[in-house]
Amino acid sequence: MGDITKNFSRWEFECACGCGLDTIDIELVKGLQQIRDYFNKPVHVNSGCRCLSYNRTRHSKDTSQHVKCKAADIHIQGVSPRQIAQVASVIPIFKKGGIGLYHTFVHLDTRDDGPVRWKG
Repeated sequence: MGDITKNFSRWEFECACGCGLDTIDIELVKGLQQIRDYFNKPVHVNSGCRCLSYNRTRHSKDTSQHVKCKAADIHIQGVSPRQIAQVASVIPIFKKGGIGLYHTFVHLDTRDDGPVRWKG
């Protein structure tokens, strides 16, 4: 199964540019595991760690939590982003972090200056 938690492996969080950045925050992954356990369905990571160069191609701020390897954009087949965000909002690490609700995915992060909520 996973090499970080029961269901998550480090490669799922690697920067999409191929640079090898994969130093994902373990607390983030533990929170994602709680979401996976709650829904009993695989959690798909659209984006995890991002090097600064790749992050800029996404037109994201240099201060993005993805650059700090403290964020993941996720979706779960058959579960609405709103449902995911509702569950995440009661998980302690996300309750004090960032939750961004988008049309097709949810951004979750373990920022230190939260809590922050937004709709994209």
